[in-house]
Amino acid sequence: MRKILVVVDMQKDFIDGTLGSDEAQAIVRPVLEKMTSYRKSDIYVTRDTHGEDYLQTAEGRKLPVVHCVKGTEGWQLHPEVEAGADQDHIIDKPTFGSLKLMELLREENEKETLEIELVGLCTDICVVSNALLLKAAMPENEIRVDAGCCAGVTPESHVSALETMKMCQIGVI
Repeated sequence: MRKILVVVDMQKDFIDGTLGSDEAQAIVRPVLEKMTSYRKSDIYVTRDTHGEDYLQTAEGRKLPVVHCVKGTEGWQLHPEVEAGADQDHIIDKPTFGSLKLMELLREENEKETLEIELVGLCTDICVVSNALLLKAAMPENEIRVDAGCCAGVTPESHVSALETMKMCQIGVI
């Protein structure tokens, strides 16, 4: 069984930028430590990616805080996260969950059974979205989230997202 780590949206805007938080900053070191326990070729990283027209999108109208605009400083991954992944395993995603990531891992799963662990930001938006997509695509696979390597928009919504994932048979460690 091949073990895969998915690092979700460890970007400046979510760590210490426009949508950053103390909780997000606190998980940087644990995420980097977790990455060292996986082969570089088994790490996939997502990057929230928006255009200049973000405020005109459905998401932008509901969350009118410009963030992760492609090419800006806030869009950049934490440098050590970026260095810890193969460039072809960095996936830009225009929304919460990545269909591209789901398809890539489903194809890899056809070659060899995968066990998938997710970490990153934000537990209650992009981590939960990607975990649910992966579980829907590979319902028999072990999929889990490391709660200590995730942070939510609020501590309360972090806990709620973890409970949602548990109810959907995603392991929480």
